[in-house]
Amino acid sequence: MDNKDVILLARENIRALVPYSTARDEYQGELGILLDANESPFGADGLNRYPSRSLRESLASKIAALKGVSRETLFLGNGSDETIDLCYRVFCRPGVDNAVMIAPSYGMYSVCAGINDVECRQVQLNPDFSLPVDALLDAADEFSKLMFICSPNNPTGNAFPREEILRLLDSFRGIVVLDEAYVDFSDSGSMASLLSEYPNLIILQTLSKAYGMAGFRIGMALADPGIIRLFDKVRYPYNIGTDTLRLALRRIDPTKVTAQVELIKSEKKKLVGILESFKCVERVFPSDANFLLVRVSDPEGLYKHLLSDGIIVRNRSGVKGCEGTLRLTVGTPEENERLHRSIFSYENPGETLSPSITGSARSARKERVTRETKVVVEVDLDGNGETMVSTGLRFFDHMLEQIPHHSGISLKVLAEGDLDVDEHHTMEDVAITLGDTLLEALGDRMGIERYGFALPMDECDAIVTMDLGGRIDFKWDVNFTREYVGDTPTEMFKHFFQSLSSALKCNLHISAKGENNHHLAEAVFKAFARALGAAVRRDLFKFDIPSSKGVL
Repeated sequence: MDNKDVILLARENIRALVPYSTARDEYQGELGILLDANESPFGADGLNRYPSRSLRESLASKIAALKGVSRETLFLGNGSDETIDLCYRVFCRPGVDNAVMIAPSYGMYSVCAGINDVECRQVQLNPDFSLPVDALLDAADEFSKLMFICSPNNPTGNAFPREEILRLLDSFRGIVVLDEAYVDFSDSGSMASLLSEYPNLIILQTLSKAYGMAGFRIGMALADPGIIRLFDKVRYPYNIGTDTLRLALRRIDPTKVTAQVELIKSEKKKLVGILESFKCVERVFPSDANFLLVRVSDPEGLYKHLLSDGIIVRNRSGVKGCEGTLRLTVGTPEENERLHRSIFSYENPGETLSPSITGSARSARKERVTRETKVVVEVDLDGNGETMVSTGLRFFDHMLEQIPHHSGISLKVLAEGDLDVDEHHTMEDVAITLGDTLLEALGDRMGIERYGFALPMDECDAIVTMDLGGRIDFKWDVNFTREYVGDTPTEMFKHFFQSLSSALKCNLHISAKGENNHHLAEAVFKAFARALGAAVRRDLFKFDIPSSKGVL
């Protein structure tokens, strides 16, 4: 099927439609006085004006670059639900055409079909949730304009093999709509690279899942440029608000998203092990998404119990093919621990889950505000190395990033300081806040190793020893020969670690030798990170105070 054939699948009236146009769309110069749209002239933040085309284009271009597609192949919608609805409005004649889709799957495919008076032909997945390719093709006829496939699928969680999707694209004489809302959590990857080869492919993606912007309601369609032009003709003007466009532009951070996805995948793996340990859980289905479909002995009973504990999950036991199941979204480590404890209490009434089995959450957030600085630090001692650091000092940021990378903890440090005056206040207050946050995250310190050390590493021979026993002692034997490394004063490194030691209430001894000052500083931070990682490590099966006195 070529591009022209695909466009001919669209409704004749849509192909002939003259879209709504504004004066600003038609004007090519730089905008000046705006007296064209009957808006209020009052408002300093721009929200008194309709959303600008340039703002929309900036977001679309940024997302297109992120997705590795050309701008002309991307459409921005008010959530994925708008793009689903547009598929029907563009291609399906009400009361005439039909759409084929898998079941069980995302409910809005059939809801939008009903709204648009389009017959919905649902084809049940195989008992193992695999894709019934032949049955899907058999369900189609000359009036079948759309075929919806969600991969990874909601609610089953599984991604379908690439070759099966390709077979549908090659054989179906309509538009294959591939919903990739959960693709960022899947190892299978997106099929967006096939857009130029298959003009009958529409891929739906979203900022609501991995990108953490569900409240913004931004979905997208990736497709042949001809289809995108049809979508733009039919969509309502200004379908995404100014504040949403601005915030999305600022918040899109691929590095942060990658770290959060890895954390969710790690937590999902832990959650599978926890769930499979309960007698009430009959099966945890494999998942390529950020949720788990779980078959339990009494779904209604467990569902109500979780609700009574303030935990909302999705009861899918009434859906054909998902009988006896609950769908559980993977939450934060703290949320997953609450889920664990709630299911334990459901299965063991009157008993309390021992902290030696799960370990309490060891995370903390601290904020320090002075006349000179504002510092926010978040720590998760049982994290996965997720990192976000911004202090205004690039080399200092690079050094702080060594801590989560080499210790395994998750760390977020955001600092604003009077760097125009000096670096001292910023580095000192980061150290104090980091020490305070680590101390709070340690809690009662039950089960921790307490001691940490790192032997000579790299060419700079850095040695760090640490004791988290509550006593403060600091020793420093590191000599720098340069006043600055990058934008960071080397004299402040000693003060940084001394302030950190005092706030963390620990013994900290650091020594290092080397000729290259960059490598010398890096070796110190790496060695500190490894010592910290060893000292905070917790043995859940030896849950006591790490002291012969029984107290720290």
